[in-house]
Amino acid sequence: MPRTVWLLVAARAINRLGAFSLPFLTVLISTDFGASTTTAGLLSAAFGIATIPSRLAGGYLAARLGRRRTIVVGLTGCALAQLGIAAAGSLTAVACFAILLGLAFELYEPPSQAIIADTVPPAERVRAYSLLNAALAVGGTGAGLIAAGLGRYDLRWLFVVDALTCLACALALRIALPADHTRPAAADRTPASQHRELGTPARPWRDRALWAMFTSGTAFALISMQIVMALPLTLDRRGHVAADAGLLFTASAVTVVVAQPALRLRRLTTLTAPAALALGYALLAIGLAGYAIAHTLPAFLIATAVWSLGDVIILGRALTVVADLAPPGATDRYLAAYGISWGIATTAAPVTATQILEHTGVTTLWAATATLALALAAAQLLVVRPLINQEPVRSPADAQRTPDRAGRGSASTTGP
Repeated sequence: MPRTVWLLVAARAINRLGAFSLPFLTVLISTDFGASTTTAGLLSAAFGIATIPSRLAGGYLAARLGRRRTIVVGLTGCALAQLGIAAAGSLTAVACFAILLGLAFELYEPPSQAIIADTVPPAERVRAYSLLNAALAVGGTGAGLIAAGLGRYDLRWLFVVDALTCLACALALRIALPADHTRPAAADRTPASQHRELGTPARPWRDRALWAMFTSGTAFALISMQIVMALPLTLDRRGHVAADAGLLFTASAVTVVVAQPALRLRRLTTLTAPAALALGYALLAIGLAGYAIAHTLPAFLIATAVWSLGDVIILGRALTVVADLAPPGATDRYLAAYGISWGIATTAAPVTATQILEHTGVTTLWAATATLALALAAAQLLVVRPLINQEPVRSPADAQRTPDRAGRGSASTTGP
């Protein structure tokens, strides 16, 4: 992997190591300011809603301001907002800083993902994006331990340390990343006639293939966030300590890291992107179905390892497909558009997970979630594959210069 990729991976791990404050935002609002659980939940939801325009702004600013500048602005904004939360003296101030945190929270993602797409060859994008996911997993294993230590003294210190890691990453990336250069005009400045000639839309939301990826990506993000929200409650209802969820999340992180070499297996690299995504969603469904019938901690651990294997396959492939769908100059915006699926899921999951669990119980919750994952597996083959394999209409000269969409999303078909 190029040095830039390793730099982004290392910075992501360090930043994730400090990203332990958000799960405690609701607790801070309730304990320090005496707010009701409903009020605390609404403020957390407001943060989630604010991440949606943040992701879109990340793609826009990366194209206009430059990728390195956008990354630095995003990380610095997160740091300032978290310092504001730590120093806030009223509920109103906390609410304002929480929303500001959401608005800065996702600026980092589109430019960092676009840098990877432009830095590595198409055949290596799956591994590069999977390394980014592994960095999150590695950082997450240590984040819980730091949170457990600092949280015993004062929850506000969690936000201070998180802010310091953001500032450290901003400084490191400002120094180490290549300087922003004037790049070709973004896709929406290209004449519409030229886009029609190339068979690519002028804006991401005009691309039916991106809509297919966005829809399945939103469902996947909802499943992922429901796991985070509902797993501790599930353990409690099955007679375990809710804190054992930390053990399961650590097991998931270890699985993600250990499974990275499997991405180079020839049987996996020769799969087309829709087939690989279908396999990932099938593994996800099997693991979630395991939660529906699990009663012992070892059974929960096995189910966690299975769905985590699905995660390893899905995350890298999905980002690679989206990056490959983007016409020249529009990578930032395509990745930004796709990424707002996580903002939608972050807002919806607390409601869907708790309501289904409250009204139908543990078994139904996980059986329904597994069914959704299985439906996503089928959708990759029946809906997504025809769209990303659709060959655009081009002039003969363009056809010789530019690979058609039939090759997109299956760039990793070469062996290791």
